[in-house]
Amino acid sequence: MTRLFLSATLVAIAGHAASAEVPEVVTDIPVIHSLVSQVMGDLGTPQLLQDQSADAHDFQLRPSQIRALNGAGLIIWTGAEMSPWLARSMGGSGEALSLDLLHQPGTAIRTYAQSALHEADDDDDHDSDHDGHAHEHHGADEDAHDHTGLDPHAWLDPDNAALWIGLISDALVERDPGNAVTYRANASLAQARIQTLNETISVALKDAGAQPIVVAHDAYGYFADHFGLTIAASLAEGDASDPGAAHLSEVRALLDAGDGLCIFPEAARDPAPVHALADGTNTRIGAPLDPEGRDTAPGPMLYETMLRAMATAIVECQSGP
Repeated sequence: MTRLFLSATLVAIAGHAASAEVPEVVTDIPVIHSLVSQVMGDLGTPQLLQDQSADAHDFQLRPSQIRALNGAGLIIWTGAEMSPWLARSMGGSGEALSLDLLHQPGTAIRTYAQSALHEADDDDDHDSDHDGHAHEHHGADEDAHDHTGLDPHAWLDPDNAALWIGLISDALVERDPGNAVTYRANASLAQARIQTLNETISVALKDAGAQPIVVAHDAYGYFADHFGLTIAASLAEGDASDPGAAHLSEVRALLDAGDGLCIFPEAARDPAPVHALADGTNTRIGAPLDPEGRDTAPGPMLYETMLRAMATAIVECQSGP
């Protein structure tokens, strides 16, 4: 009933919304672009700056993208830990409002030191809030995915995504109060979809935590924490790091000793190391996971499609022969 009411509301205010001033919005990565697209709806389409095939570590804006950034009325992005290239480029963005989602109050964050892969790290190196979530923020000139600090993949916790939807709506209303009702209604619909998605994935993965998995790189902590998964190991720490021989030997030993573990390649990453490690073991190779939406069609449905596909890949691998 709520969804029907909200849909009717959107239709009723469409005529009023058309006359309002919709800001030019730019976003950094496909996931954030998807969340913003859901809130904007038919009012406008945000621009996605980072090409889906690009690596955040060496990405450079094209002249047309720099012009779009400089002319933006609103910049919505993850944060410098994920997109240092955008942090370095925002100096000329004029009067645009910038919403750095990762560092907004209420966002549940984790550090790489909380990963099972870094249990031996000294957690005292990080500042923490009362919930134990570290809040060490790094400068724009540091490498993205700094593996001594904040893990930026916070959208993989659906609760964070739902929170961000509300913050995105607030930022749009601040820039475009004439369309406030539309943004609020779209945000409510998007949050309802995320809640349904969360419940569906929770049911699908309810037994998955008993079977540890191996992933291509250390990006899945939020997803694992939220849905009760156990990550036994990852091949690489980040997008720009290659695993060392000693670490690969440790992962191979884990696979040799494991009882049919699942290992997963990753979208936009070379699957050869995964196949090489699994060769000669009873390890099952799952479908590629796509934690950053780099192999999913951009748009409003990317976030839901991405998370559903990750859950499906894990379930199918663990239930396979």
